[in-house]
Amino acid sequence: MLIKKGAEANLFLERWHNKKVIMKQRFPKKYRLPEIDERIRNYRTIHESQLLHHAKEAGVSTPMIFLVNLKDSNIIMEFIEGKQVKQILNKLSFKERKHLCRQIGELIGQLHYSGVIHGDLTTSNMILTRNGNVVFVDFGLGEKSVELELRGVDLHLMKRAFQSTHFLHAEECFKAVLEGYAKVVGDEMTRVISRKIIEIESRGRYISERRKVNNDLSSKG
Repeated sequence: MLIKKGAEANLFLERWHNKKVIMKQRFPKKYRLPEIDERIRNYRTIHESQLLHHAKEAGVSTPMIFLVNLKDSNIIMEFIEGKQVKQILNKLSFKERKHLCRQIGELIGQLHYSGVIHGDLTTSNMILTRNGNVVFVDFGLGEKSVELELRGVDLHLMKRAFQSTHFLHAEECFKAVLEGYAKVVGDEMTRVISRKIIEIESRGRYISERRKVNNDLSSKG
């Protein structure tokens, strides 16, 4: 059963050896040469499975992988029972929300400290289980890196996710994330990352403003 349609892959809820599993299937892109397309899909399938493993090594819960099928460019992995953080965050009390966001911040810190960039840090890609554990999913855009820029972009995406989906609590949530993050990477590194996030935001505003000016000039011309 198809449960999520993505830009480069679809997620299916399936039964596999009497287990409920998720199958992530990367589909061919018709605009690419078949040989190149196959190489790209195989690389991304292997790369994502490796990142899930690296995240586990860093102490971050991720779905268990049961099978990597390069012939069909798919990964069969554990189905995580729980709810997306996106679905529940706005319903929590202030105390519960702060605790959860600090927990998320610590987990992001563990990823970054171990050189894992998630690549799509949103509350849609975090599942809260019944025992209060947060599981990170969908590392399809991730990579291995310790670059400050990529860490900043990762956290900037998290901040944007709060602003778009949890705007009433965005400021308090991101502040709590950074508090949790600092517990792992230290206060000094968190200050450096925070400055990098501000820099990334300023670049985004500059691009938006230039685009607006160009659009205005075009309409006048």
